[in-house]
Amino acid sequence: MADVEDAWTPVAGDAVGWLAELDPDHCYSGFEPPGRPDAAWVLHAMYVWRDGLVTTTHDDVHRSVRAAGLSEPEPDGLESAVGELLEDAVVTGSQLGRSGHPGAGWRRLRWAELARGFGGPVVPDGEYPGHRCLRQAHPTGSWSAAVEPPAEGCLDREGWHRLMTILARHSPDGADTECLAYYCPLVTAEWDRETVLTGRLLDAPELYDHPEMESCPSNLWARDRSWVVYCDWDLWGTKVVGPSALIQDLLADPELEALRLPWAG
Repeated sequence: MADVEDAWTPVAGDAVGWLAELDPDHCYSGFEPPGRPDAAWVLHAMYVWRDGLVTTTHDDVHRSVRAAGLSEPEPDGLESAVGELLEDAVVTGSQLGRSGHPGAGWRRLRWAELARGFGGPVVPDGEYPGHRCLRQAHPTGSWSAAVEPPAEGCLDREGWHRLMTILARHSPDGADTECLAYYCPLVTAEWDRETVLTGRLLDAPELYDHPEMESCPSNLWARDRSWVVYCDWDLWGTKVVGPSALIQDLLADPELEALRLPWAG
């Protein structure tokens, strides 16, 4: 694989203009394309500790660490001000940006498995994959400390790599297909210009750990626009739009957890 900064080069920001026309209201968090001809949401992976759930939450752990004086102080004398702001905030346990398998002792916890355990839907009617989902598992907002919940804004590393493999099967030139990647301002902190890169699908896995970004691209699409990937900075799911054959492959893939959401198609 080529170095990511050599393989993916900047292009003019107006390359994302066609997506902005499709979704003019999401300019700061990625552009959501309509689900035509077909679409599915790939749910970001979560993990559970091998011994199962515990009642202690991530927020409980955070408050215990703070009470014991073991948390790192805020820089530049901001500890008091930040402490006051966060006093009533709930530490949910969810990461923002990149995530991946936590390591030994953890196993993948499917959304469907957790939903069945609580007798609720994977994603409630009318909702997007996000913090309103699976509420029985985090009624206070904070997850069990034995769960690594889905990350916001970015597909997990293993899911991203698998998605790129599946996209190659449905791309005009396979892994050599030319693609474009857009990073929204909430990722880049660049509010006065659009950040768009171009490269080959073969090198798209490397985008996940781009040294100048904290996330996978907000949008990734084939040059011929036959498929589009959308990662909203506030969601726990990644939308893939493209031909029905591609969507069927995503839904059937054993390594991904994907579903159709008709109201968010």
